Amino acid sequence: MLDRVEERLRTVLDEEHHRWRTADARGAGLVESLAEFVAAGGDRARPLVFLTGYLAAGGDPDASRAVDAAAALELLDTCTLIRSDVRDNAALRRGMPTLHVSRAAEHERGGWAGEARRFGESTATLAGDLALAHADRLMAPLPAEARRIWDELRTERAIGSYSHHAMTAEYLDDPWPGRCVTGCDVGCAAGWYALRHPLRLGAALAGRPDLDGPYEAYARSLHAAWRLRGFLDGGPEYAWDAQLLREILLEPEEHDVAEELIQELVERACRTAESLSLAAGWGEELAAFADRVASQDG
Repeated sequence: MLDRVEERLRTVLDEEHHRWRTADARGAGLVESLAEFVAAGGDRARPLVFLTGYLAAGGDPDASRAVDAAAALELLDTCTLIRSDVRDNAALRRGMPTLHVSRAAEHERGGWAGEARRFGESTATLAGDLALAHADRLMAPLPAEARRIWDELRTERAIGSYSHHAMTAEYLDDPWPGRCVTGCDVGCAAGWYALRHPLRLGAALAGRPDLDGPYEAYARSLHAAWRLRGFLDGGPEYAWDAQLLREILLEPEEHDVAEELIQELVERACRTAESLSLAAGWGEELAAFADRVASQDG
């Protein structure tokens, strides 16, 4: 199904580019920038999680609306990443100049009026807006419950992203994810909605509202294990301050305790998955997914 998601993304953006190419060539340039960003790849994590939850719930693999929902999740991710690059003043994304940097460079080369940096950043913001508009368009025909979860995801992602960056700016971002010991919940700095909502969306689209609570419990334990693993192993969200804490606070015994906590959280997620009434083999698949996500090699 991921191949169909890729094709859907290409089709949506190709059609939009064709629409604007004759009507407004400059407008087509914005679509082209967005299409290049999406085509550059990425792990497609949220579509993958969504499709896992959808198929596990017995969803029809041939349903086009599932492909649309997965594509919408990727476009929402695209919007978030583009704006995060601006906020973080990142120069590269996936080995290529970030959108705001490449557009600022275009401004400088052309000798255009105004400030190149502001032009690049505003263009990136508009590209994020465009990605979000297409995501909403893809989600619009879906059932009411799926749209409700989508709205929750959009809202929590925006607020969670702001909260995380505000805490970092105020030097209040605690690298030790201690609150994750009992399982992530609303307000988790790392945004556990990235796992929780795609699973719940999959259940809703498959017509399995009974899985909403169990999927949330599974996500809570698994995301907590992933956060703790990132702290121990030095994941991308953990910079020098986390490394310093590990070196100062974690003696071998404490490290072993943290490993045990991770294992307990993974086992909790696995028990939840294996207790559910899912399509054949998918309980085991969700349990294996939990093991992979929280493993030292994952």
